[in-house]
Amino acid sequence: MNVQAYLAFNGNCQEALNYYSELFDAKIQNRQTYADKKIDVPSSYRQKLQHAELKGKGVNFMAYDASPDTPINHGNQIHMSIDFKDLGKAKDVFESLSQNGKVHHNFREREWGHFGRCTDKFGINWMVNCDH
Repeated sequence: MNVQAYLAFNGNCQEALNYYSELFDAKIQNRQTYADKKIDVPSSYRQKLQHAELKGKGVNFMAYDASPDTPINHGNQIHMSIDFKDLGKAKDVFESLSQNGKVHHNFREREWGHFGRCTDKFGINWMVNCDH
């Protein structure tokens, strides 16, 4: 069994995946635009992503640009959680994710290890953990 997140964006999925692929050293795969599908969307939306996957070592999630008739409501129903063994790497990733976003819990030592929670500039919620 494999359970993974599927992230929805408001037209900036490609930008977000480019950012995440660089941050996590992962590859964008199975990239499909609305132009590739027989889906009724405005012509201005045809080049938006109807589906894509980000895959790398320890990274695997799917994403798309929700069609214009599917409004995105940012909420706190889902968080992406990342576990690290390297404290420096965990801190760097947290700082990158929270830049131009919002920090909810500063990345610092907790009773179980280091932890921080933020929402990135794309509205995605992240939990960064390090057990060292």
